[in-house]
Amino acid sequence: MNRNAVVTVLITAMLAISLVAAAGVGASSTESSATTQSETYAGSHLEFEASGSALTNYAVGGETVFSSVAVDSQSNAGVGGGAGIDLGTVVSLEGAGLSVSAESQTKTRIESESGATLSAHDNERGILVVRAGGDAQVVEAQLGENVQASAEGDGERVFVEGDERNGVFLVIGDGDVTVNEEGNVAASLEGESTLVFRSYADGERTDETKSQEQLIADGSAAAEVYVEQRDGETVADAVTYGEDLTLEAKQEGERRVDVTVDRAIEEGTIVMTTVEEETVGTLEDLEVRVDGEAAAQASSHSELESAIGGEESAYMVSQHAEAEATATVYVAFNHFSERTASIDGSGADDGSSDDDTGSSAESDGLPGFGALGALLGLLGTGVVARLRR
Repeated sequence: MNRNAVVTVLITAMLAISLVAAAGVGASSTESSATTQSETYAGSHLEFEASGSALTNYAVGGETVFSSVAVDSQSNAGVGGGAGIDLGTVVSLEGAGLSVSAESQTKTRIESESGATLSAHDNERGILVVRAGGDAQVVEAQLGENVQASAEGDGERVFVEGDERNGVFLVIGDGDVTVNEEGNVAASLEGESTLVFRSYADGERTDETKSQEQLIADGSAAAEVYVEQRDGETVADAVTYGEDLTLEAKQEGERRVDVTVDRAIEEGTIVMTTVEEETVGTLEDLEVRVDGEAAAQASSHSELESAIGGEESAYMVSQHAEAEATATVYVAFNHFSERTASIDGSGADDGSSDDDTGSSAESDGLPGFGALGALLGLLGTGVVARLRR
C-alpha cells in the first residue's frame, strides 16, 4: 500500500473514533441533564421527592421525618411580615413552585419561585437548608406519621421526634420557628435568613450535638463537612449556612483530608468536619494544620469561639460516643480569605505516604478522552513510523 493510501485509511479511522467518543459524551451530558430535572432523589442516607410546590416524603435513614415542606414569600402567602405573623395559624401552606436546579452526588439544590433556595444534603444528618434570599419567607413542614414536634426556647428551634429518628429545626438570622395549630412546624424568615433541619438517629442528639446546633444558630459555625467511605470511594458533603462562603473537601493520600474554605469577608469562623476512621487512617492523635502551620489545640467550644478573632487558628476533636469509628473535628479559622485545614491521621509517620495520590471527593469530567487520546497518540505514532519507512 502506498503512503497516501496509508494516510487516508488512518485518518478515516481517527475520525470514526472521534465520532464515537463524541456520541458517548453527548449521551453522558443528556443523562446528566435528565438527572438534574429529576423530581425524585434516593441517596445513601436521604430520600425525597420535589413535587410541584413542595418537597415530599423527606426520609433520613429510612424514616420519613416530614411528609412535605413548602415555602412561599410572606407577601404571596398573605401572612404579613415581621413580628405581626402568627405562625400558629400558618397551616396547609400551598407553597410556591419548585424546580431542581443542580444535583451532585451528595447535594440537591432546589429553587423556589418565591426567591428562596433549598439545599438537601445526603449525609448522616440529612440536612436541609432553606435560604430566604432577598425576600421574607414563610415555611411549613408537615410531619411524617408518628412524628411529634415540640418548641424549644422562644421561637429559637423546634425538636421533632419519630420512632427511630429525631431532628431539630433552627433559625440563623432574623426569624422564628414554632409548632402550629395542627402540630406541624412553621417558620418565618426575614430576608437573607436561613432555616436549618438536622436529624439524628435515636440517642444521637447529645449535649455535644446541641452545642453544634448553637454554634450554627448564632453564626459561629458557618459550615460543616461530612467525609465518609461509600463502596470504597471517599465522598465528602459540604454544607454552608451563608452565601459568603465556599468550601471544598477532598482526601489527600490515604490518611489526610484537606478542607479548603474561601470567604468573602475577613472575619473568621468555625468549620465542623465529621470524618470516618477509614478516611484518615486513625482517629487517635489527629493532627490539624492550617495553611501548613500547626493549629493550637482547644479544649472547649468557648476556646474555639475565642480563636475566631484571635492570633492563631485552633482545633478540637470530639469522638462520637455512639459511633467509635467517627469523630468531629472543629477548626476555628482566625481570619480569611482562602484557608486550608489539613486533618492528618498519619500519627508518627513522616508523611511520605500523604502525597497527592488521593482522589477528590467529587469530580467532574467528560468520559472517554483519556482512552481516545492514548489511541490517537498510538495511531499518530504509527502514521509517522509508516511515513518514515
